[in-house]
Amino acid sequence: MDALLISTGIVALAEIGDKTQLLAFLLAARFKKPLPIVAGILCATVVNHGLAGALGAWITASLSPEVLRWVLGASFVGMSVWTLIPDRIEDDESEITGRWGIFGATLITFFLAEMGDKTQIATIAMAAHFPDPVLVVAGTTLGMLIADVPAVFIGDRLSARIPMRLVHGIAAALFAALGVATLLGAGAHWGL
Repeated sequence: MDALLISTGIVALAEIGDKTQLLAFLLAARFKKPLPIVAGILCATVVNHGLAGALGAWITASLSPEVLRWVLGASFVGMSVWTLIPDRIEDDESEITGRWGIFGATLITFFLAEMGDKTQIATIAMAAHFPDPVLVVAGTTLGMLIADVPAVFIGDRLSARIPMRLVHGIAAALFAALGVATLLGAGAHWGL
């Protein structure tokens, strides 16, 4: 259950102000049809984070517990720094929306935007850290939806009221705490 709750919380916080949340704002403003956008976000996240979770589980099986502990600890600390750097949406990601339907455009652009994004990397690290990568993927997907669905329905009105710096600071602190805890041996009962 820890895997689900921690994954949900960390990704929900890390996603606020992230480029995929900005993409959700853009798609909502452009298409004004929230349901296919939300469905595209859900499907893209399940596939993307499912692959990330599988990679995290493979890493756990491939590395010795001592090496894995140091790699994961450093990854979480690195994620804390990366979370403090605001994202901007890239023009080529938004161009895809003109060629596909609303659902297809959302699915493709979200999947591509998540490739190498901090929430995908976090999913890999948490799937390697926790013993149940399925719960991690469920949690990271839920975290994405918690952050992005309101962006689709409320749009710019919500973004102007959220203290992005504070939210990024909290997410960075959580990543740092998870990294330090991992380096100090937290999760040792899971074989890490």
